[in-house]
Formats: sequence, C-alpha cells, structure tokens
Amino acid sequence: MAAATGEGLEKLEDSIVRLAESTTVHVQAARTAIGAVIFGQDKVVEQALVTVLSGGHGLLVGVPGLAKTKLVDTMGTVLGLEARRVQFTPDLMPPDILGTEVLEESQGGKRSFRFITGPIFAQLLMADEINRASPRTQSALLQAMQEQHVTVAGARHDLPKPFHVLATQNPIEQEGTYPLPEAQLDRFLMEIDVDYPDRDAERRILFDTTGAEETKPKPAMGADELMAAQRLVRRLPVGESVVDAILTLVRSARPGPEGGEAAKAIAWGPGPRASQALMLAVRARALLDGRYAPSVDDVVELAEPVLKHRMALTFAARAEGRTVSEVIAQLKSRIG
Repeated sequence: MAAATGEGLEKLEDSIVRLAESTTVHVQAARTAIGAVIFGQDKVVEQALVTVLSGGHGLLVGVPGLAKTKLVDTMGTVLGLEARRVQFTPDLMPPDILGTEVLEESQGGKRSFRFITGPIFAQLLMADEINRASPRTQSALLQAMQEQHVTVAGARHDLPKPFHVLATQNPIEQEGTYPLPEAQLDRFLMEIDVDYPDRDAERRILFDTTGAEETKPKPAMGADELMAAQRLVRRLPVGESVVDAILTLVRSARPGPEGGEAAKAIAWGPGPRASQALMLAVRARALLDGRYAPSVDDVVELAEPVLKHRMALTFAARAEGRTVSEVIAQLKSRIG
C-alpha cells in the first residue's frame, strides 16, 4: 500500500514537472515579447507578470510618461487577453465602469430591462489614475476585484475569466485626488514602482518610438494557457525554509516583539493576506525563471512590492525621515 502511494506521488511530481516545463516556455516567451516593446523596465515587467500569474491585481505607481499604459496594452496582446482602459476622473460613476440597465420596448409594445456591460467586463482592465475617482467609484471597482462579479439591480453578473486589474497612480500629484484607503490597497497583490529608464534604455526608446516603424507586441500565450499557468503556480511545492521566511518577514512587519528594533517604527502592518500574496508570488517568480520551487531569495526580492502598501510608519519614524522601504530592507536582512 505504501509503495503504491509512493508511486502515485512520484507520478504526480512527474506530471507537475512536465507541465511546468511546457508552461515555463510560454511564460518566458511572454516575458521576452513584452521586453521587446517595453524598454528599461525589466523589474516592472517581471513584477507585473508575477502578479498576473499569481491571479492577482497590481497597482503601478509612477510619474506620467513611463509606459504604464503601454505596458498594460502590451500585456493584453502578448497574453492573449481582452484588454480595456478606463481613465478615472472625479465625475466617473459606478455605472460608467460596471454597466447599467436600459429600458427597451419590443415591437409588440412589451417593455423590459436589458443590462449593458461596462468596461470592467474585460480580462485585463487598466484603471488609469485610480486615485482620481471618487471613493464610491473606487469601492465599486475594488469590490468587483475581490468578488469577481458585479450586482446591478439585484442581478449578479460574473466577470470574465481570467480577470485582472492593473491600476495606476501618480505619486506626485495630490490635488483633486482621493487616496485609496488601506483596506482597499490591501486588495492589490503588489504595489509596483515604475521608475525612470536608464540612459541606454531611453536611447532605445527614442529610436523605436520616433522612427517610421514602431515595434509591435506579438501574442505569446492565450487566456486558457494563462489560466493553466495560474493553476500550476498553486501546485508548485514550497520548502519549509521558504514558508518560515514568509512567516518571519510578514509577522515582523507588524508592531510587536517579533519585529525587534524595526517594529518600533511601524504603526500598523500587513495581515494574513500579505502572507498569501507572498506565497503565490514567490511560486510565480520561480516559474517565470524556469524553476519548479521558490527559494528564500524570491521572498527577499518580492518582499517590498508585496508589503509596501500594507504598512504605515509611526509619526515619530516619519519625523525622523524614515521610509517604509528602509524598514522593509531592515526586516529583509533578518531572513537572507
């Protein structure tokens, strides 16, 4: 009986390895295809792909003109997803993104309501400048992100699968904005910081985007292949050392004795959703790199984008000029 059980486990592991090998080819091809269009943002591309492979949503933070919109559009093409973009403004209302019911009259004079879907019914939605919309509209979107469906006039309408939101925020402009509250920020698997490209990348951008022909993204995957990859991510084995590193890192990012000296600067920290996000993200990063199990290095690498938007510093720490990134770096040094 024990031998049969061992043989069954071995067959299961072999099937996972074979599936991982074929999936890795697709996701690495997707990464290369995106990198052929988006220059100088390798880490951003990696983190965006990890977010989608984990089945989550991402918050892209950066000043205008850093190809955030182009990244989402490119990912839609490369991953074979239906992508849409909504520009958030203060007067945008929930029906503008969710959809609305209209009254129709048939030729026989019978009247009935018909639901017209909004732009949220896409597989990849770009919520551009999400902090410009009112809290009411933000809540409608973020509830849909969490529940994977919308309810209009008492009727439930399921969102397409897969469904991902990549929202953007401008970190420097604060007038006329409604910052996302902490509970809603927690719905994003990662906060992805988009920084300026280096000199060589910007030189490539100049030639590629101002010439007669511009590089166009090419499909590398389909929606079904992406969902298969997402299912595989959840099946990848995780070693005990990686689990311990995740728990140590997340628990030390909260006020209390587990964080040691660094915890004195923390006003509030991440809940269990951060641990779940990090567990999925390290698996997805391993698969993206062609590995079949994550390492502690993956935990260290993804700690900041997973934790940064789930923490706040005390007034005293902010007065001293400390930042969340510095505290996370101090916490990371404890695990690797």
